[in-house]
Amino acid sequence: MTAPAVSPTTPAPSRGGWLDLSWKRVRIVARSDLRQLIEDKGFWMPMVFLGAIFFLIIPTVLLMTITKIGDVKVVNQVSETLKVLPPSAQAQIQGESPEGKTAYALAVFLLAPVAIVVPLTISTAIGASTIVGERERGTGEFLAHSPAHEREIYLGKLIASLLPGYATTLMGFGVYSLIVNLFVGPEVGGWFFPTQSWWVLMLWVVPPFLALTLSIVLRLSAKVKSTAAAQQAAGLVTLPMIGIAYSQSTGALFGAESAGFWLGVVAWIVAAFGLSRGMRAVSRARLLGVADGV
Repeated sequence: MTAPAVSPTTPAPSRGGWLDLSWKRVRIVARSDLRQLIEDKGFWMPMVFLGAIFFLIIPTVLLMTITKIGDVKVVNQVSETLKVLPPSAQAQIQGESPEGKTAYALAVFLLAPVAIVVPLTISTAIGASTIVGERERGTGEFLAHSPAHEREIYLGKLIASLLPGYATTLMGFGVYSLIVNLFVGPEVGGWFFPTQSWWVLMLWVVPPFLALTLSIVLRLSAKVKSTAAAQQAAGLVTLPMIGIAYSQSTGALFGAESAGFWLGVVAWIVAAFGLSRGMRAVSRARLLGVADGV
């Protein structure tokens, strides 16, 4: 991405803290990166395709198979498996028929981590190359000599990495909700989705998860020598986050309705700490590629 055009006449902020940041310059950095992403079909076409696979194609095929072809042997086997769950877990699964219960459990609990996988995949792909990519393209020099403070550059890059993944997830969530209500709603007595746990997941848990992951990915992007190395490291960072997402859906299934809320609280706290630490990784020397270890 080319460096944003930051006015050289604007004085650089002091290093006093958050109150000294210029959010105008943050927006300029973010807007410049986002504009180039939108203009790059090689980026947004795979992004749309990825969201369509996880939020449209896979749920449609699975839920239609379960609800419209109810005599499939696998459906009955899954329904029998649900009976071994504790009573508190079984009480949450709605539906009178085996097909209805299986479809409900699949839509509400088992596919919940999709809401984490999609934004993490998209945002980490952007974040992994956002800083090291500036050095590789030779545009890091423009950022390094701009009046924007390192914190402002970091926050602008963070926003530009976070928004595409989260926006794709919100749009996919709307499509997924429609699919679930169309196929599962008739089996459980009407439209019911999104459930409370899904609202908590989408609005309370996903944002800090993204911010926390990107705080680590951007630090890696600032320190590694190539985009390939940053992308490989970013892939390792996302794995534990996906595991935590599965644990959240499992906790909701077993009756821990507040699991998502408290997971979000912890994620926000850790994300705030990670972001404050991550800012230190961005320096003008690293943008120029002359820092030690770069």
